[in-house]
Amino acid sequence: MNRRDAPPLGAVGAILAAQVSIHVGAALAKGLIGELGAETLAAMRTLLAAAILLVLVRPRLSRLSRHLTVWIALYGFALGGMNLLIYEAFARLPLGVAVGVEICGPLAIALGGARGAKELAWPGLAALGLLALIPWPGRAHALDPVGLLAALGAATCWALYILLGRRAAQAGSGSAVSLGMVAACLVTFPAALASGSGALPALPVWGLALMVAVLSSALPYALEMHAMAALPARIVGLVASTTPAMAALSGYLLLGETLTAWQMLAIALLIAAAAGCTLTARSPVAKVTDDPLT
Repeated sequence: MNRRDAPPLGAVGAILAAQVSIHVGAALAKGLIGELGAETLAAMRTLLAAAILLVLVRPRLSRLSRHLTVWIALYGFALGGMNLLIYEAFARLPLGVAVGVEICGPLAIALGGARGAKELAWPGLAALGLLALIPWPGRAHALDPVGLLAALGAATCWALYILLGRRAAQAGSGSAVSLGMVAACLVTFPAALASGSGALPALPVWGLALMVAVLSSALPYALEMHAMAALPARIVGLVASTTPAMAALSGYLLLGETLTAWQMLAIALLIAAAAGCTLTARSPVAKVTDDPLT
C-alpha cells in the first residue's frame, strides 16, 4: 500500500475513538446497573439519547409516510430490546463476554450470503467460540446462563436492528435513528415500570446516565459518521470486529474484571470470525459489523 492508498489517519483515529467511547460508556453503565437495575438504566439511557438525537437531527414528521412510520417503529423496538437485553447481560457477565456473544447477531447477517468454503468457515469459528462460553454442568467458573441468554437475545435484536434499519433508513439515517430511539423508549419504559423501580433517580444519577448516553450514542455516532465518509467499508468493519476485545479491556481496566483462559479463547474466536467475515465478504459489510451505538 502506497501513501495515496493509505487511509486518512484522522478517520482511522475517529473510528478508534468511537470504539473507545462506546466501551467506556458500557463500563460506566455497568457500574450504574448495580445501583439502578438494568431496566431503569436502559429506560434512562434511551430517553436521554432520544432527546439528544432529536435536538441534533430535528426530523420532519410531515415527510414520513405511514409505511415508513411502521418500519421506523419496528426498527426502534429492536433498538429498545437490544439496549434492555445487553444491560441485562452486563449485569451478569463480564463486558467482553457479553459483547462477544452480542456480535454474533450482525455476524449472522453478514454470513447470510456466504457461498464459498472460506466464507462458510467463519460460522464454524463463531460456533466454537459460543461453545467455549456455554456453562456446561460441573464446569468451574461457569457463566450465568440467564446472562448468556440475555446476550443472545441482544444479538438477535441487533440482527433485527440491521434488517429493519435498511427499511427505516429510507427516511434518512438521522431521522431513522432519532425517531427509532423514541420508539425504543416504548420497550424500555414498560420494562422499567414492570421491574418495580417506581422512584425517580436522584439528579446526580441522571448526570451519570447522560454521560452514558453521550459516550455510548451521541459521540460515537458523530465520530463514525465522519470515519465512514472517508474509510473503505472493510476497514470500518475490521475495526468494529475487535469490539469484544475492547470491551474486555475496558472491563479489566475500569471494572477490574478478569477472564478465564476459556473465555479469552472464546472471545478470540468470535473476533476472528467477525474479522474474517469482514475481509472475505463479497459486498461491503461495515454497516453489518459496526456497533449500533447501544
